[in-house]
Amino acid sequence: MLLAELVAASDAVAGTRSRLAKVDALAGLLTGLAPDEIVPAVGMLVAKPRQGRVGVGWRGWAAASEAAGEPPEQPSLTIGEVDDLLDRLLATSGQGSAGARQAILRELTERATAAERDFLGRVLLGELRTGALEGVLVDALARASDQPGPVVRRAAMLSGDLGETARIALAVEPDEPGALAAVGLVVGRPVLPMLAATAASPAEAIGTTGEASIEYKLDGARIQVHRAGDDVRVFTRNLADITHRLPEVVEVVRGLPVDRVILDGETLALDEDDAPRPFQDTMSRFGAETAREALLHPWFFDVLHVDGRDLIDEPLAARLAELERIAPGHRIPGEVSADPEAAERVSRDALAAGHEGVVVKAIDSVYAAGRRGSSWIKVKPVLTYDLVVLAAEWGYGRRTGWLSNLHLGARDPDGEFGEPGGFVMVGKTFKGLTDRLLTWQTERFQELETSRTANTVHIAPVLVVEIAIDGVQRSTRYPGGVALRFARVKAYRDDKRPDEADTIQALRGLLRG
Repeated sequence: MLLAELVAASDAVAGTRSRLAKVDALAGLLTGLAPDEIVPAVGMLVAKPRQGRVGVGWRGWAAASEAAGEPPEQPSLTIGEVDDLLDRLLATSGQGSAGARQAILRELTERATAAERDFLGRVLLGELRTGALEGVLVDALARASDQPGPVVRRAAMLSGDLGETARIALAVEPDEPGALAAVGLVVGRPVLPMLAATAASPAEAIGTTGEASIEYKLDGARIQVHRAGDDVRVFTRNLADITHRLPEVVEVVRGLPVDRVILDGETLALDEDDAPRPFQDTMSRFGAETAREALLHPWFFDVLHVDGRDLIDEPLAARLAELERIAPGHRIPGEVSADPEAAERVSRDALAAGHEGVVVKAIDSVYAAGRRGSSWIKVKPVLTYDLVVLAAEWGYGRRTGWLSNLHLGARDPDGEFGEPGGFVMVGKTFKGLTDRLLTWQTERFQELETSRTANTVHIAPVLVVEIAIDGVQRSTRYPGGVALRFARVKAYRDDKRPDEADTIQALRGLLRG
């Protein structure tokens, strides 16, 4: 299949707010793919190429595009050819590879039409605004393969790989209809993590869940740990393998009285008094390629598999009992209750210990991989939202020479206030930025620069930052109709993707309160 057909389908999806029309466009594309085109095509559609990150930056892509000259009028690139070129790009490394990599990029851009260049650039640079496309793709895949939607959705969640799910679904023969339903938990293969909704108070959360496990919400980094014998693998919330970075976590899990297990939890750094260090300290150690002085301690709040027994469809009460049996010394603190006063007390204890708040989890809930529902509800006393940096203004006074005042955007998945999957500006802030962060972001933002004016540098919307606010107020200045009140930076969230940022609808929901 020509790449142009994939680009046309992507444009059709971006150009409509109708979910049905999006599904129609994607299902039509999927049914026309050859078997060896399915995984590459799905990867490009959701801006996650099969090869992962191939090390292409703004400057390299711009240089290749400029060297390629005017784009051809007629499309000729196929999906398979693009996939092969990305394989070559990934395999080209080491001394003297810069010229060879640039030659491959030029070969790619020389053959790409203007629309294909734009699409490929956004895929490789992580700027493609997919919005809620993965969910739409699941529906399109169900239609294209004539498979039940819930079966496709569960397979995608448990495999953590939409491309592989599509390959299985579209390759199923009439005599093996159960192939997709057979996709299940595999120790060593990460699954999408279950997510939590939010509530204003522990009592409100208990009112939604009923009897629940009320657990400390740690200000750490989400981890999923798999063990098969002595082989231990640690994954991030985005399913990246970071085993080599966390030897202390590997050691803890190897010491548990199990042979095969999948654990869900958090890891964070502690100070000399066993109090949690700031999130930035945890993420600095979490992202280090080599061990540093600060150790990361694992705490687990769920177990999905133990020694041949899948637990995701069992109630939380059963999973917690297994967790207590195998890892009693590494459980996140909490208690089970249906009493709002107990929930408030646990929340106060968590805050006094230096943690963020609590997560209230319905005691009879199953583990819904990849889903955010009302079974898990997080409660934090300070409102925090994950937003995307759209631009920054040059500072003045003591901050002269630094990019300081951040322009913040919330995600607009359905295009209610702009482009579907785009970002709507909701405010600015320079508060909470240390000299170290100012130095880092000044350098990083210029690497991500897309345009600038005399005072402002606009960047690709790829950086997620956690912002604390006191609320929102109505505003005619911003297209979403809301502006942040007393916004301040808590931390950059390298562990989160832009399509995981909070939505403009979530912020607008605060107005009703």
